[in-house]
Amino acid sequence: MREEAVLSLFPEESRGRWREAAKQAEQLQEIRIRSGMPLTVLIDSREFFVNTQGKIVDRPEEAAKPEPEELENMLRHLCRYSIYAFADEIRQGFLTVQGGHRIGLAGQVILDGEGRIKNMKYIRYLNIRIAHQVRGAADALMPYLFEEGRVMSTLLVSPPGGGKTTMLRDLIRQVSEGTRYGPGVNVSVVDERSEIAGSYLGVAQNDVGIRTDVLDSCPKVEGMMLLIRSMAPKVLAVDELGSLADVQALQMAGGCGCKLLATIHGGSLEEIRQKDYMRYVMEQGLFERYVMLDRRLGASGIAGIYDKEGKPCIKR
Repeated sequence: MREEAVLSLFPEESRGRWREAAKQAEQLQEIRIRSGMPLTVLIDSREFFVNTQGKIVDRPEEAAKPEPEELENMLRHLCRYSIYAFADEIRQGFLTVQGGHRIGLAGQVILDGEGRIKNMKYIRYLNIRIAHQVRGAADALMPYLFEEGRVMSTLLVSPPGGGKTTMLRDLIRQVSEGTRYGPGVNVSVVDERSEIAGSYLGVAQNDVGIRTDVLDSCPKVEGMMLLIRSMAPKVLAVDELGSLADVQALQMAGGCGCKLLATIHGGSLEEIRQKDYMRYVMEQGLFERYVMLDRRLGASGIAGIYDKEGKPCIKR
């Protein structure tokens, strides 16, 4: 990623403050802007702060503390000076901008008459998550995820920040493009939070393969059924399973002949088995491979690969 891509996230008048951070674009992971609080950046998994001159410093007391007006200007810039056009995204708490970068939002919520989120105002907290596509992230997995030229249904498991979405994105790309382990096939992705493909105005900003169709900003359960009816995928991919409804929809997809690629938060097979819906998944043999990830183990972060019965295929 180039320095200019990071700087373009900010209004022109404030770019000078972010130039030093932008120079570290390849290692830059997050920028957190909170009204009245120290400006924070996450670089190569380490937290730093940004002072009024744009220098990266170690101590929060040295950091700049933005006023509410600065966040309002930032939001207008990100919305291309048409906040109303992005009302649906703001209501969901995030924006996806050109380049696939994701902006988390928090402030005062406005509810409708039925207690659902209608909109958000007084946005005073921004979390800019810098998109990084890691081509080849799934290379070490590929020999273990194919059988007779067909990809096996696979669940990627890691704690938050363990790299599972990065791994899923590259796995989708390789399955779609085809590898020496199997030919390319049609893949459908339900990208509920716009984190896999990073779509902007409906166009995927990340490379997810030439045979991949993306349903952006759609709830998983509704999206899976829609894609099965409309796109006839051979493989269906989703991020972050979190409910019985999610896995029931996946089971229906599997019953239609789709192979499945998915992720879930967890530190071990034993931990995810404690979730009622995952115990059901494992008993039903919905996934043929379970991949444990841990970023502390290096770039690939593969801690173990297991079959549907929990027996190790490979372990580091």
